[in-house]
Amino acid sequence: MGIRIGILGYGNLGRGVECAIRQNPDMELKAVFTRRDPESVNILTESAKVCHVNEAREWAEKLDVMILCGGSATDLPMQTPEYAGLFNVVDSFDTHARIPEHFANVDAAARKGGKVAVISVGWDPGLFSLNRMYANAILPEGKDYTFWGRGVSQGHSDAIRRIAGVKDAKQYTIPVESALESVRAGKNPELTTRQKHTRECFVVAEEGADKAAIEKEIKTMPNYFADYDTTVHFITAEELRRDHSGIPHGGLVLRSGVTGWEKENKHLIEYNLKLDSNPEFTASVIVAYARAAYRLSTEGAKGCRTVFDIAPAYLSAKSGEELRASML
Repeated sequence: MGIRIGILGYGNLGRGVECAIRQNPDMELKAVFTRRDPESVNILTESAKVCHVNEAREWAEKLDVMILCGGSATDLPMQTPEYAGLFNVVDSFDTHARIPEHFANVDAAARKGGKVAVISVGWDPGLFSLNRMYANAILPEGKDYTFWGRGVSQGHSDAIRRIAGVKDAKQYTIPVESALESVRAGKNPELTTRQKHTRECFVVAEEGADKAAIEKEIKTMPNYFADYDTTVHFITAEELRRDHSGIPHGGLVLRSGVTGWEKENKHLIEYNLKLDSNPEFTASVIVAYARAAYRLSTEGAKGCRTVFDIAPAYLSAKSGEELRASML
């Protein structure tokens, strides 16, 4: 019998987790939990059940890991501590500044319930975090750089859609190529927010809407666009569906450092992701860490973990012997 998985929340990320489970033969999706009417939710896995979230507690002995697919703003700060007392859990909490607080809350709940929780799993935080840590340990004298994109920022797209007169929108975050090349050249530049990224917006306006006012509101929006060079394109709904229906993303983590007695040698570590589907890739990372959570639990571990705390071998379906023979 495979690792028994539950999914809480069935949006883009939840659907991505379902697809990822299908690619891992040692796992089995048992149930999807939703706040919607279960009869209205159609999933792809015929053998799994769709249940209301209020029924989740009844599954405490039927699941090995519950994967939490809610949002970081309001869902996960409440859900992860709640469910970590009942299940081994994995979440993708990505509000970087609040991770220490979230960790403490989840750790207390998981230890009380005797469960394992893994938080902030994905590619940033997640895989990018690991690469920053490895690079800092290897090159202690150096400088870190993270670039995001080109890719769709779902939060920024949503912020545009909330503007009066906007019918729909997609926003792309784009690294500034000259800044990236300066880092790759080992120049260790000091880069402002504006110098690192630009933002490109594709907006469908309501009929008769004041497009100039919409553009001004986008470009001056604090915390989202005011600190960036932003371009706004007004297009039709058909063009948005045809040309911008996907959710691609990606980015780079770089560390430029020096070695040698006189610091005479320069080095560059670069990790690069190019993703057709941000939620599906994030889901694939989460599923690997669900395997790790299950394995840690079977060893008697308790409490919260991050990607920093879990050995790579725990992520793989291969045995230690197979890993040493094929990948080391």
